[in-house]
Amino acid sequence: MSAADITETVQYLTFKLDEEIFALDVAKVREILEYTGITKVPQTPDFMRGVINLRGSVVPVIDLRLKFGMSATERTVNTCIIVVEVELLDETLILGVLADSVQEVIELEPEQIEAAPHIGTHLNTDFIKGMGKHDTRFIMILDSDKIFTDEELHTVQDAA
Repeated sequence: MSAADITETVQYLTFKLDEEIFALDVAKVREILEYTGITKVPQTPDFMRGVINLRGSVVPVIDLRLKFGMSATERTVNTCIIVVEVELLDETLILGVLADSVQEVIELEPEQIEAAPHIGTHLNTDFIKGMGKHDTRFIMILDSDKIFTDEELHTVQDAA
């Protein structure tokens, strides 16, 4: 789904990674947790920080800052884990995503969303659904199903 496919008002959960604001479709967000102990799993990709116990289920925790080429997320009083649903082939995976802080839930009309920028042929920006305009800032709207490749998701799923 791209910005052109968005034809109705959608609610997004906004969150910060470093100084940038990102957003996920609220329909994909299960819950927001305080930062809790993460158990490291050996021989997993750097961006996979480990797993947490969520009411008896093992949930992999991903550091989006590392996935996006930023420095690792530092734990602060605002650091949290956003639990999201990700579609992998014909099943739904539950992942935790580290965020520096959660901002707010906003509604964006289709006309407030522009197509993702094309930054050249070597960079994959498929995971950016569009750029939302809210107040005076741009918000990168992420497509949670396209942030990770199938291979990365299989690795994370196997580790969990």
